[in-house]
Amino acid sequence: MNFVAAGLSDVGLQREHNEDSFCILPEHRLFVVADGMGGHRAGDVASQMATHAIAAFFEQTATADATWPFSFDPHLSFEENRLVTSIKLANRKIFEASVKHREVHGMGTTVVGALYSKDRSKLYVAHVGDSRAYRIRDGEIVQLTRDHSLLNDYLLVMPDMSEEQREELPKNVITRALGMQDSVAVDMVPDDPRPGDVYVLCSDGLSGMITDAQIFEIVNNAGEDMELASAELIKAANEHGGEDNITVVNMLFTP
Repeated sequence: MNFVAAGLSDVGLQREHNEDSFCILPEHRLFVVADGMGGHRAGDVASQMATHAIAAFFEQTATADATWPFSFDPHLSFEENRLVTSIKLANRKIFEASVKHREVHGMGTTVVGALYSKDRSKLYVAHVGDSRAYRIRDGEIVQLTRDHSLLNDYLLVMPDMSEEQREELPKNVITRALGMQDSVAVDMVPDDPRPGDVYVLCSDGLSGMITDAQIFEIVNNAGEDMELASAELIKAANEHGGEDNITVVNMLFTP
């Protein structure tokens, strides 16, 4: 299969600068969205460090004799190892910079990345934090990632929490991000793309402003135009308040 991809980022309506970052590397079939955090523009430093480090690792390991900074996990495929390693490397770089430079101390970023393996016909989605990946197929939208948030962590151990208990928990506290520690756990979700599938990677500036059903409707109405889908998603998020930076990368798989 082939794919068509497009991405867009917007500052939103209530922030002074954009701390999100994204990259699309079609030659490596790699797509990344990062949502930075930290005061005094440190968030945009962290998110850009993440996307740059991940992209650079893929460029540097394009040859077979390249060395990797982390050991190979035999339970994962080569492509999964490559994606996870690139994210762990980004985490290390951000953490070390945060420790070394006082002006960016405490910076961090969420990240969601997707890597398409043409040989295996698999899409590998890796993420840390609450940036999300969705799949739209056959009239249905499915969230592939699980937010690393305080609310979700509580739900794991207390799945029967009442709606009142859920409302008492803050919605925007994340429990995992790049740069928080010198090592990070990366969640991996493999998926089997089909022709006509659209995958959406986004920061919470999108998912926090519009519902999954609205994301589906906008992408579905855009048809095969991924640039239009990206622009319309950002427009909708801004129309619903634009409280955060908004970043989206859309991928359409074709025969």
